[in-house]
Amino acid sequence: MSDPGKAGDLLAQIPKGEGKGLPPVHLWNPDFCGDIDMRIARDGTWYYQGTPIGRKPMVRLFSTIIRRDGEDYFLITPVEKVGIQVEDAPFVAVTLQVEGEGEAQVLRFTTNVEDEVVAGVEHPIRVEIDPATLEPSPYILVRRNLEALIHRNVFYQLVELAVEREIGGEPWLGVWSAGEFYPIGPSPV
Repeated sequence: MSDPGKAGDLLAQIPKGEGKGLPPVHLWNPDFCGDIDMRIARDGTWYYQGTPIGRKPMVRLFSTIIRRDGEDYFLITPVEKVGIQVEDAPFVAVTLQVEGEGEAQVLRFTTNVEDEVVAGVEHPIRVEIDPATLEPSPYILVRRNLEALIHRNVFYQLVELAVEREIGGEPWLGVWSAGEFYPIGPSPV
């Protein structure tokens, strides 16, 4: 699909909700209509036809209708499903608020599209380590198999909050949130 009006058409199909909740994209099963020239870069910038989408309210609206099925990402309305490209994760966690300390600590993340999530059972943190570079890529689950890459500056905040804990007989550094411990890397020896 390369129709220049396609993105606008898609926005017009989003039902107007009564509340502030997210549209129930997990319940919608329209026919697949092809791919649209939309891409979310690793830094969280949304592009349409190679140009950054500069209108934050438009990006926020698109972010409410994204769904991941397997390894593929789609924008979904009740009548249309179009494929988009996502370089890493569809969102980026750009701020962190810390409440409390120790095992009672609560970590609240805000994404680049203004979603707020508290790390915990429903929103776990995970860290992938690149085997070649050993560079960490930290993520938090935002909603229904959609993650946010935790921005480098926010990850540095997590590292400063890290405490050591033994996991499988090995020392690990990690953070507590909502009573859960999330390992972020092996403890330096």
